[in-house]
Amino acid sequence: METKRKALGKGLEQLFTNERINFDNFEKDIVRNTSKNDIKEINLDEIRSNPYQPRKTFNEESLNELAASIKEHGVVEPIIVKESIKGYELVAGERRTKASRLAGLKTIPAIIRNFNDEQMMEIALIENIQREDLNPIDEAKGYEAIIIKLGLTQEEVSKKFGKSRSYITNLLGLLRLPENVKKYVQDKSISMGHARVLSKIEDKEKITELAEKIINEKLSVREIEDLVSGNSVKKNNPITRVKPSVNPRYQIYENTMRELVGTKVKISNKKVEIPFDSEKDLERILEILNVKIDD
Repeated sequence: METKRKALGKGLEQLFTNERINFDNFEKDIVRNTSKNDIKEINLDEIRSNPYQPRKTFNEESLNELAASIKEHGVVEPIIVKESIKGYELVAGERRTKASRLAGLKTIPAIIRNFNDEQMMEIALIENIQREDLNPIDEAKGYEAIIIKLGLTQEEVSKKFGKSRSYITNLLGLLRLPENVKKYVQDKSISMGHARVLSKIEDKEKITELAEKIINEKLSVREIEDLVSGNSVKKNNPITRVKPSVNPRYQIYENTMRELVGTKVKISNKKVEIPFDSEKDLERILEILNVKIDD
């Protein structure tokens, strides 16, 4: 066990337990315990994505902003790779790698570590699930893969990632949607709230019909709930609504803010409560709310 600890670091050890983990801590642990002499400049042309990478889409605007920063300041933090038969496979730092290519760089600073295929899969899944810009479908696929690969229950996954059990259940339910509707969710044509309601419906054609109605008529989540709440639409599971707060308008505000920030929001006693999982998650929420902190 001590040998494994030294080779992989405490951050990676967490990936193989049911304890709550944080990918940023894992990455920082590797960087912190690597001497400058062990950071190598490697050719970008020799790097390929982690084959287990669940992320299929990257925010182009965000990548261009990162590329501009790299042009001015260089790559601040090295990426992490493993050697492969032909070059290197990314362990962490895909956005930095893509942005460096956009910035016209030929090489990038990297830390080389040895990981097996199982570790590569778990690292890729855990990293991407904890990144704020992963769309709900890719996130759901990530959780599903971890459940299958590690043999975890939804309850264990919820604890491991600091999410509610209902959040995991609702997210996994999105994978029942028809492929064309999944694409609507991925490109944000319909929201997570809309998709959650649609995922309860059994008839695939009806799901597609309602998804297009949401887009064309700009229906709210409440409006689509009203459309499917009757007995005329056959459902896999009943559509359940959250009980209204003392002030009914608070429920509307809570739902709207939850859709905006991607986490449960509670409004009561003249307070707005927005929980967050980590410093990274807090930064994500502040960015969405356009709150800028001067360094």
